[in-house]
Parts: sequence; structure tokens; C-alpha cells
Amino acid sequence: MSDVDLKSQDLYINRELSLLEFNHRVLNQARDPDTPLLERLKFLCIATTNLDEFFEIRVAGLKQKLEAGSVETGPDGLPPKETLRAISQRARQLVADQYYCFNRELLPALQKAGIRILKRDQWNNGQQAWLKRFFRDEVQPLLSPMGLDPAHPFPRILNKSLNFVLALEGKDAFGRNRAMAVLQAPRSLPRVIQLPRQQAGNKPHTFVFLSSIIHAFADDLFPGMQVSGCYQFRVTRNSDLFVDEEEVDDLLRALEGELPHRRYGDEVRLEVADDCPDDMAEDLLVQFGLTQDDLYRVDGPVNLNRLMAVYERVDGTGLKYPSFVPGLPRRLAHNSDIFEVLRKQELLLHHPFESFLPVIDFVRQASADPQVVAVKQTLYRTGPESAIVNALVEAAKSGKEVTVVIELRARFDEADNINLANRLQEAGAHVLYGVVGYKTHAKMILVVRREGRRLRRYVHLGTGNYHPRTARLYTDYGLLSADRTLAEDVHKVFMQLTSLGKVSKLKKIIHSPFTLHKGLMERIDREIEHASSGKAAQLIIKVNSLVEPALIRRLYEASAAGVQIDCIVRGMCSLRPGVKGVSDHIRVRSIVGRFLEHTRVFWFLNGGDDEVFCASADLMERNLFRRVEACFPVQEKTAHRRLSRDLKSYLKDNSQAWALQSDGQYRLLTPGRTKPHTAQAALLDDLAERS
Repeated sequence: MSDVDLKSQDLYINRELSLLEFNHRVLNQARDPDTPLLERLKFLCIATTNLDEFFEIRVAGLKQKLEAGSVETGPDGLPPKETLRAISQRARQLVADQYYCFNRELLPALQKAGIRILKRDQWNNGQQAWLKRFFRDEVQPLLSPMGLDPAHPFPRILNKSLNFVLALEGKDAFGRNRAMAVLQAPRSLPRVIQLPRQQAGNKPHTFVFLSSIIHAFADDLFPGMQVSGCYQFRVTRNSDLFVDEEEVDDLLRALEGELPHRRYGDEVRLEVADDCPDDMAEDLLVQFGLTQDDLYRVDGPVNLNRLMAVYERVDGTGLKYPSFVPGLPRRLAHNSDIFEVLRKQELLLHHPFESFLPVIDFVRQASADPQVVAVKQTLYRTGPESAIVNALVEAAKSGKEVTVVIELRARFDEADNINLANRLQEAGAHVLYGVVGYKTHAKMILVVRREGRRLRRYVHLGTGNYHPRTARLYTDYGLLSADRTLAEDVHKVFMQLTSLGKVSKLKKIIHSPFTLHKGLMERIDREIEHASSGKAAQLIIKVNSLVEPALIRRLYEASAAGVQIDCIVRGMCSLRPGVKGVSDHIRVRSIVGRFLEHTRVFWFLNGGDDEVFCASADLMERNLFRRVEACFPVQEKTAHRRLSRDLKSYLKDNSQAWALQSDGQYRLLTPGRTKPHTAQAALLDDLAERS
């Protein structure tokens, strides 16, 4: 091991390419015939939006580095220019696979199930007549086609909007020859139109894309001229917001001013219909300052996410995952007083298998309870109509001391969070925006209640956001507790966030940007010591991303020492397992299934006295050094055993688990001759047995 350079770029997988591989695994769910049909359609939509965000943020950031002349590389040694070239190659294959899935796999399967998405050449006479009336009555009045000439320059194109470039022949009303026009589809128009029953016949679930309607009747927009070609296109732009926090007096107002610019950020990708002539595609590239490397030709609608409208409008009986009712801990089912329950024993919740309602009730009861004197909470993503925010507003209006730390810079939720901040301030709550330069990503609630002659604290700590909708889609853990030491730690973190003073040492919580990285490294070192002394040594990490290089190097050292390491990493993973002499004892797997795996858990054998922690943080540099994160122990025996059992179930998964190979590729595990096991299905079965 002493001869191995653990900083060698060969030991690290490029994080951007790793993220693209995750999107491939999501797309595989859309291609899996064992997945319910409409859920396959939904996974295709998710893969599309994931790729959009990848270009809006990751590719946009790399382009900025390239334009600035940066040659900075990550641990893998790949500079921005080479990374972009590799991304272009892999992303093209992903796009081709997406449209193959849509055209060759999903459309025929949907047709067989009685769900039709009709192309123009499939319309019968009655449908053609109805759609023409629909175009003239509902669509045409909203359209503003623009013929291009010196008085009509190329219009500004909104990020990810539906647009058409048209080739024209003939003269307009003023006798001018117009060769080209651009048409933008207003966002107020639905992208998918469902035909009425009398036009759909015996197939009531019959749909037509808005783009097909516009294409079919585009001639009506140019009287006296002929449309010789009509082609969809879509531009993806840089959507990251930049605010110099050191130079602004009011972060909220600065973000409000920056948000409108997101729609017109720098161009990073151009998608066009695959039959668009080369010269027109080249004209568009020139217009947007892009190159052939940024051009993606697609065999179908330029935004497959439009298909979510089909998923939402069709009854899912037999075509969607069977519904389930999230469970409720027995102690809460028999006692609605959550504070009384927590005084006896803390509660570990596993969403979505268990309901998010106890978390909402925790804040609601605190709001209504006259003995509660203060409520403090961090908010990262909550949704515009949040029951938790409603409860905080009522608590503030009733005179309680309410302090809320809102992370205004939660990407793509900035506008909602600004509105929540204004609403809470109007109610009388103290609202803060975290710490300059550090996103507040920790998920914490602190309730202070007067009980007799003393004050008692109750807390909630979680791995996910306070958002009821995502609590039905993401797997997350939440801990409700009245533990005095844990609550004191949470209080100190809030004091640090609000007063900006130095925090005294915490006793149970390890937190970023101060002690989390060091605390994890120390626990890995402890396993190395056990292995070196001949004892059993093991650790399990379950996160969304594993890319921080110093921690990866320490895991390599642990593997070389004989520590058995299992990593369950949903998305990006830069660690390269299975390298002889370096990572022989490391296994990495990714679980992709019905729910988005979002829990962050760290388990250490610790010489037989095992420790387990849950956290809001992934193992990325930003989470460990540039965010406020909380990592908390789960020590109550029942909850501790349950977490350990859950981790073992994920490690047994042989149906929805992908094993990372040493070459950076992922291999889908199959049961073979062993009994099939799916961790998420097993957790749902446990819920059914407890219900």
C-alpha cells in the first residue's frame, strides 16, 4: 500500500460522467417491462428532467470554466474541455436511448393498453376537423409568428420553451420575400391535448401533442405564403443564480432581482427535430452562439417531459404502482399527544413507508399548545402550500417566539422560499437566511415547552426536506426526540445560525462545516485500528453522492487495512471499487426503484459496539465544507436495530441494485438461482404486516 499513490487520477471516476450514469439507471426503469406501464412513462419523464438540470447546472458550470480559461481538474484529472467532450458523447447515447424507449417500446405498449398518442398521419377526418377548430379557436389567437428580417430580429427564446423554426415560400402582404420565421408556443397552452370522447371513439385516452397541431396548421399563420418546413427546437440555458453575498445588503431582494434572468441565461444546448435541414440547424447554432457539439437531434417531441400530462390524466388501475397508506407508529396511533409520547421514548420515522403526518402534527401541536413558548426551524424545501409553514404562522400570531432559518438559495425553489419568508415575517416570526457563504441544509426543529417549573426541549432531525409531497416519493429518516443532550446540541446550532457566535462543543451531533468531516474520518480510522489489531472491522455508508477526495482516500486506506466497506450510493460516486491492493474490500451499489433513495446513513461496527448516524449531508465537498449540515446518532435500541436491519436489506437487494465495477460501469444485479429480494418492496411488505 505504501507504493500506491492514492491521489492517482486512475483511482477516481469523473463526477459528471458518474451523474450521467445515474440517469441511465433511471432510464432503465422506463425500459423495464416489469415496471407498471404508466410508471415507465413517468420514469422517462424523470430521466428527461434530470438531463435538463444536468445541462442547466453541470454543463453550464463547465462551460463557464472553459470560457474563463480554467484548466482546473478534479481528482480524476479530466479538464473541463475533455469533460465536456465526454459528456457530449455519453449524453447523445442517452438521448438516443430515451427516444428509442419512447418510440419503439412505450408507444406500442400504450397503444396496446388503450392509450393513444396520435401523430399527424394517424388523424382520421373527424379528428382532423376537430383539431383544426381547436387550433383556430384556442391556439391561433395566442400565437405571434415572427418573420425574420432587419426590422424583426431573432426573438429572445425562453429557457426550455417550445419553439418552431419555419421555412417560407412566397411574398407577404407587403410584397417582401420571407425565407424564415420563428414561432414561440405560449406557456399558457397545454402541451398535450386530450381528444373528446366523440372523437376518440372506443379509445377515450387519446392524446395529441400541441406541437403536432401547430405543425399541421402552420400554413394558416402565413396567409398567401406556403410553409415548406416546420421544425421544433428548444434551447437549454444556464439556470444557476449568482449573487455576490459579500456585496449585497439584503439577500432576499438580491435574489428577487436575479430570478427573472434565469429564463435568459447563457445557452448551453440546442435540441432540434431530427428532420430539420442542416442549414437551418446551423443558423440556429450561430444565433445562440453554440457549436455542433451542443446540437442534439431528437426523433419526437423536443421535451419528453410533456408526457407527464398523460400519466396524470389516465386512471392508473393496473398501470401504476398500487397505492398504499403510509404507516403510523403504534404509540402515536394510541396517543395523540406527541409530547407525552416523546417523553417516554423517541420515534424514528422512515418515509414514505411511514407517514410524514407526525412531523406536521409536531409543529401543529407546538403552535396550539399554550405551554409551548418557542419554536425554531430550518426550511430548505417545503412547497408553496405548506402545512408546516401554516402552523409556524399561527404560532407567531399567537405570540410564541418563532425563529425560522430559510435557505433562500435552494436551487429552483428560490421564488417559493422568498414568498414563505415574506409571509412568516408578516406574521411576526424572526426570519433569517442562514450564514453568508454557507447554505443551511440541516433539517431541524426545536420546540421549547414549559413543564412545571422548568423548560423542556423537543426536537426533530431529518435526512430530507419538510415537504409533504416529496415525503411520499423520497425515502428519508426523521427522528423525534426529547433527549436532553441532543436537544441541547440542536439549540446550540440554532444559536450559531442566529447569533453568528462561536458554538461550544456539541456532545452528540457532528455538523458541517466544523466537525462532520473530521468526525467521519476519525470513525474510519477507528475501524482501521480494529482491522490492524486483528479484530472484525466494517462500515456501511448510504448516501446520494460520494465524491469528496480526502474521504475517499481514507476509505481506500481502510480497505487496504482489511476493513469491509459497503457503500450504497444512489447517484454520483467517484470512488473506484475493486482495485487490487487499494479497494479490494469496497463494494458500491446503487438502488433505483419506485422511490428516490434519499436517506444518508453511516454505520460503524466499532468493535462490536456499533454506532449508527443519520445525516442531512452527502459526502461532497460542498456538504462537508460549505454548508450547515447535521449528522445525529440514533441510539434508542429499537430504532438502532431497525436502521441496521434496513441497511442489510439494501445490501441484499438483487433486483433493483446496480453494482459499480472498477471500470466505472454499473451492472444490474439479478437474482439468478437465489431468492429475489427488493429492499423497497420488503419495506412496503413490513408496512402491510404492521397495518
